[in-house]
Amino acid sequence: MSAQSPLDDVIDPQAPLQEDGAHEGGRPDDRVDDARHDEENRLKPEYVRSVRLALEEDRKGEVYELVEPLHPADVADLLELLDNDERAGLTLAISDLMTGEVVAELNDWVREEMMEGMPAEAVALIAEQLETDDAVQMIEDLDEDEREAILAEMEAEDRAAIESALSYPEETAGRLMSRDFVAVPEHLTVGGLIDYLREHGTLLGDFFEVFVVDEAHKPVGTCSLSWILTTPRKIALADVMKRDQTLIPVAMDQEEVALMFQKYALISAAVVDESGRLVGQMTVDDVVHIISEEAGEDALLLSGAGDGDINEPIREAYAARVRWLVANLGTALVASLIIAAFGAAIEQLVALAILMPIVASIGGNAGTQTMAVTVRAIATNQLTKANTGKILWRETRVAILNGVTIAVLVGIATALVFDQLLGAVIALAMVINVVTAGLAGVLVPVLFERAKQDPAVASSVFVTMVTDSMGFFAFLGLAVASGLVG
Repeated sequence: MSAQSPLDDVIDPQAPLQEDGAHEGGRPDDRVDDARHDEENRLKPEYVRSVRLALEEDRKGEVYELVEPLHPADVADLLELLDNDERAGLTLAISDLMTGEVVAELNDWVREEMMEGMPAEAVALIAEQLETDDAVQMIEDLDEDEREAILAEMEAEDRAAIESALSYPEETAGRLMSRDFVAVPEHLTVGGLIDYLREHGTLLGDFFEVFVVDEAHKPVGTCSLSWILTTPRKIALADVMKRDQTLIPVAMDQEEVALMFQKYALISAAVVDESGRLVGQMTVDDVVHIISEEAGEDALLLSGAGDGDINEPIREAYAARVRWLVANLGTALVASLIIAAFGAAIEQLVALAILMPIVASIGGNAGTQTMAVTVRAIATNQLTKANTGKILWRETRVAILNGVTIAVLVGIATALVFDQLLGAVIALAMVINVVTAGLAGVLVPVLFERAKQDPAVASSVFVTMVTDSMGFFAFLGLAVASGLVG
């Protein structure tokens, strides 16, 4: 597939800079007087308002002039800033600028809404301009009927590539890999390879290294472009290629792919099927998107905010968030039952009611800190079965130090305001709760991970339940046991 724009035939890539410091269709430079971008390279509100006004007054020519100099990523940003009806108007006004590059940069929710409103042949035309992985991302979330209609409008080769990618599970290397790569037999010389690349250059996309394969199309080595350009033509590839390479199975989860790129400092890597044959490649630009997506996803899962996308429909946002609030309501009842069990003690000493939120709050924050560290360690493979005990002991020591520090501060303050015995009680309860929070912050995510569940999904709900319940039980129980209340 090619990401070539319909404008490529009429725009000179060597064209000089425009007066505002931007290339035609390119990203602006660092000049702060750009009429469209602010200092942080975001579209200015004034510019967006001017596009909106031109759309409202149906001045399509002016809309085109305003949008045409933008980079495809900025056109995507502009579409996301507009309302649904405005997006439709802008798309009609700049139809020949709506290339696959623009669609590939769109937010998932915005892209899906736009695809649903376009005829199948128009979507198919855009998909054929894209790399296979981008085309798959564009249509994978559509209804099956819509997806089939779009595929039916595509060229047979492109359709086969997309259907093959869709056959793999979501968020795996097989779904995300690019099928555009360079593979050559190992008997070639460097000169023969260069001649091959020149002869077939129009068929090749961007690549960073050449994969060398055997007769069964299994990768046996790689040659980086720098080696090819600096090695005499008569040298055989077998003599200069790197035989030690990192191979990615098609079924590997995207998080594992990202970790491999990070660990081995990869620019690209071969993707192989179950038989070991080369079927695609992953490149670092794909991995950057994966890392960004996974980091944001884990943060949102910890908060129970669903996709957390401002373009997500209200119904989906509501459904994603309310179920965790309901679950939290259930766990909060546990803490409430503990308080109810000590109701008589609280009635005798009002200070207990005043100080209870402090114990629960500090414990909750301590648990959240430890949980965040643990979830990240699991995601980056820093925490494994081999070192779980070590990490648990480390976090326990940190929790003891934190608990003692906070206990001294809150104990002294309580003793000065109320009495010394109550100060000692809350200090001891604080140590117990913070240590419990540290243990829960490690054990809850680890248990979820051992059960083959995402530890980021529900850890916060259960850690909060443990810290609140233990905080109230320790504080109120110690108050009764110490004789503060009868």
